[in-house]
Amino acid sequence: MKGLFKLFMKRSSWSLPYFIFLLVFVVLPLILIGIYAFQDEAGRFTFDNFSKFISNPEAANTFVYSIGIAIITTILCIVLGYPAAYILSNRSLCRSRVMVVLFILPMWINILVRTLATVALFDFMHLPLGEGALIFGMVYNFLPFMIYPIYNTMSKMDHSYIEAAQDLGANPVTVFLKVVLPLSMPGVMSGIMMVFMPTISTFAIAELLTMNNIKLFGTTIQENINNGMWNYGAALSLIMLVIIFATDLFSDSDEERASNEGGII
Repeated sequence: MKGLFKLFMKRSSWSLPYFIFLLVFVVLPLILIGIYAFQDEAGRFTFDNFSKFISNPEAANTFVYSIGIAIITTILCIVLGYPAAYILSNRSLCRSRVMVVLFILPMWINILVRTLATVALFDFMHLPLGEGALIFGMVYNFLPFMIYPIYNTMSKMDHSYIEAAQDLGANPVTVFLKVVLPLSMPGVMSGIMMVFMPTISTFAIAELLTMNNIKLFGTTIQENINNGMWNYGAALSLIMLVIIFATDLFSDSDEERASNEGGII
């Protein structure tokens, strides 16, 4: 009993539940995806699933189209989210914390509920559902995920850099371009990752806002798995994971570069 008590008193022991959770719900599914991706229906090792994706123009075009939609959504979220985060983090422009809560409030509602509300809004305004509605719904759903990281970074920003630039005679535009923008880049890169990655893999938003007339890569994966084509669906998932991993590495290098630039300033 004493040994059990000592075991639970160790700080390292409290990380055991998280380790088990990651092992069962993160590592094991990734291993299974890798195994299924390189197998055929009979369980034999093969590369046919990947060659099928390359030779299938519909799947390849869907993948490229999904990346295009993700890029457009991410750019629009930056254009709309960065000014909002700047205003919210600036005490002279926004003194009320309630405004921050109002921007974050949509994140408390399930994404399917928000998407259904968007469908109802387009129906009420007699607007057609399609690509425009898809981009609108993507931006609406993922905009808070862009605002919050940038706002969080700007709120913790060392304002002595800004004061030093002002003392040296820099005008507001120069202060923003040379000080605020470089120091806020880690938040921007985090926001890009939080918007770009789920946009590629989503399928429910596309199905609801386009009446299933426009397919994204996540929809293709879902359809193959639902139809029992586990191996091909796993290969598509692995391709998407590789793209996300490469994007994450690019984001980390950019964040490190932005931090170094901020340190030089």
